[in-house]
Amino acid sequence: MRFNTLKVGLATLIAALPTLALAHPGHDHITSFSTGFMHPMSGLDHLLAMIAIGLWAVSIGGKALWAVPTAFVGTMIIGGAFGMAGLQVPFVEQGIALSVILMGVLLVGSVRFSVGTCAAIAGVFAFFHGAAHGMEMPLSAHGAEYAIGFACATALLHVVGMGFGKVISRIEAPIVTRITGGVIAAAGVMMAIA
Repeated sequence: MRFNTLKVGLATLIAALPTLALAHPGHDHITSFSTGFMHPMSGLDHLLAMIAIGLWAVSIGGKALWAVPTAFVGTMIIGGAFGMAGLQVPFVEQGIALSVILMGVLLVGSVRFSVGTCAAIAGVFAFFHGAAHGMEMPLSAHGAEYAIGFACATALLHVVGMGFGKVISRIEAPIVTRITGGVIAAAGVMMAIA
């Protein structure tokens, strides 16, 4: 069953890969849910951070397995509401880039804090991602459907990261998590300076 979830998540990501070239906006012609769903899938910054959250949750284990992704999705919805309401959230792009870099660093260092601290870290990162989703919502989109779409996509990306983390733990190769974290952090740095 776990591998089936991973297969579904990977199949969804592969199907979404062509949209990476489209960046964020420009999906106005489809439904509000679909537009919201595609937003996290259409930017490498969002993909890396959200997969990293799932991977980090598995590497921490215990209650973090559900608490960290749940904190991310919940706070992301709040950030999305801020963006949809037109409220100014400073440093959104910088916050997103920093989230990718720091998630990579946390994975490289196998950093473990209390579950509450890990959930809070995930929540801070998520707020910026949510604000970006909300600010980039097309005017023609229905807010609630759009939010459900990006929340579902985010949860799916977390599941992909968790599936990857479970595979790594089964083969007992924690170095793979660290290498993945290094790649994520390096990608975040490249996005920040681009």
